[in-house]
Amino acid sequence: MEVNLIIIGLVFLVIGFLIGVKKLTWLLAGYNEKRVKDKNKLARLVGSTFAVLGAGLAFSGFAGLKQTEMILMVAVAIILLEVVYVNAKMVE
Repeated sequence: MEVNLIIIGLVFLVIGFLIGVKKLTWLLAGYNEKRVKDKNKLARLVGSTFAVLGAGLAFSGFAGLKQTEMILMVAVAIILLEVVYVNAKMVE
C-alpha cells in the first residue's frame, strides 16, 4: 500500500468535488470569470477530471503499485492537456 498516492488521491477527490459539484471555480489558478464562456461546463470538466484522477491515484495506492513517479507524471500530463484544452476552447 502506497500511502502517499492514497493521500494525493483523496486530495484530488476533494478538489474535484468542490469544483465540480459545489462550483467553487475560484479554486482554479488564474480563473477570470469574465473570460470564461460557460462557467458550469468548466466546473464540470475540471471537477470530473480531478475526481477521476483522484480515484485512480487512490486505487493505485491501495493496489500497492510502486511506480509512484510514473503515475504522478501521467496525472500531471493529463492536467496540463486539460489546461491547454480549456484555454483553447473555453476562454475568450
